[in-house]
Amino acid sequence: MELAAGRRAAIQSSSLYNEDLAPIPTERRDWGTYNYASLWVGMSVCIPTYMLASGLIAGGMNWWQAVGTILLGNLIVLIPMLLNAHAGAKYGIPFPVFVRASFGVLGANVPAVLRALVACGWFGIQTWIGGQAIFAMLAILRPEWKGSAVAPWVCFLLFWLLNIAVILRGIETIKFLEGIGAPFMLAIGLLLLWWMIGKAGGFGPVLSAPSRFKGAPDFLKFFIPSLTGMVGFWATVALNIPDFTRYARSQKAQMTGQALGLPAAMTLYSFIGVAVTSASVVIFGEPVWDPVALLGRFNQPLVASIALVALLIATLNTNVAANVVSPSNDFSNLNPRRISFRVGGIITGVLGLMMMPWKLLSDYSSYINGWLVGYSGLLGPIAGIMIADYFVVRRAELAVDDLYLRGGAYEYSSGVNPKAIGALAAGIVVALLGLVVAPLRFLYDYAWFAGFAVSSAVYIFASR
Repeated sequence: MELAAGRRAAIQSSSLYNEDLAPIPTERRDWGTYNYASLWVGMSVCIPTYMLASGLIAGGMNWWQAVGTILLGNLIVLIPMLLNAHAGAKYGIPFPVFVRASFGVLGANVPAVLRALVACGWFGIQTWIGGQAIFAMLAILRPEWKGSAVAPWVCFLLFWLLNIAVILRGIETIKFLEGIGAPFMLAIGLLLLWWMIGKAGGFGPVLSAPSRFKGAPDFLKFFIPSLTGMVGFWATVALNIPDFTRYARSQKAQMTGQALGLPAAMTLYSFIGVAVTSASVVIFGEPVWDPVALLGRFNQPLVASIALVALLIATLNTNVAANVVSPSNDFSNLNPRRISFRVGGIITGVLGLMMMPWKLLSDYSSYINGWLVGYSGLLGPIAGIMIADYFVVRRAELAVDDLYLRGGAYEYSSGVNPKAIGALAAGIVVALLGLVVAPLRFLYDYAWFAGFAVSSAVYIFASR
């Protein structure tokens, strides 16, 4: 579905419209099953996925507990992913326009900015990882640089500038990187796996390592927030997936591609992270959960340098595809006339610096229990409201023209839907209440689930 021809002039002159936010015409919707499967391979085969898996091993799980937790989390998050993807494929609209239906044409800025800020944090994390990879490579070639306090920060800024350069070249560069990044990252993972398993004496000693939990209660105390973290890992893209499915040839193409790509790619690459980290315990006596630090222990400078260059390319691909497309559109939505996709991307880059990613990656607990679980309490409520509004309240029918106009079907109260804002606030409060009320800590451990359930229920009840 596209904009009505008779109203096109009025819509294009609206303050809510620009070309980056406009519905994609039917003739430009050319992404098939392979594109979506490869998109997920490209976004899943990355350092944060590896660190997700290795963090579970460092936290005490054995290999099958870690892989099973990640597989379950991704099967769960695939459900809201496919539900939110439907509107993008049907109407050709991006996330910040789709969310106007439930929150109002101006109220949509609230969930869009919350989603964008999380993406900025991810942008910073990936950029920090890439910068550390550059530094590790230079330290291998020039060992005297290992003790430098300034060099890691210089490398971080250099990789940040490289990301900005890709952003300025636009969406087609992202599509190109998507095709070459994943094979590089998969090759690095297999190289690390081969090297570490060889050092550890084969798969036997690695996969026989037992869980460090003393019983079921001890295991569940770690498993529950970890599962929430697994869901939170892709809770960002579960919201903005219309940014990609707006290019789909059909609903079947995007659903099949995503169902094939996401669980399989995440589980495969997670197993590599699990096995390599388990091997590091056998070899070094401690879990080395950071693959950049692990590559720095290679004794062959040439092999390590090639691996780190490949890691840089793959990290650049994932960062721009997963962490720039959405916030660029979200920031553009704040002022479509003045903020283009490229300007939104630069804003993303600057905010990513300001969120101090080095602190988010200080250890596996900060990464999983702090970052992933914490922001899932913000995004779960948004997903609940969007899905409830689109499928329960509207029966998957939208007036596309009105999404770009003031005074239309989605004007509500001065452009804001108070029911959605109230439901969002209720979900966030419940999800994060456990941070300040110790007996309710379980609500925070289930942050995404608690927020999703509360916000969707409140919104449906208020909209009756």
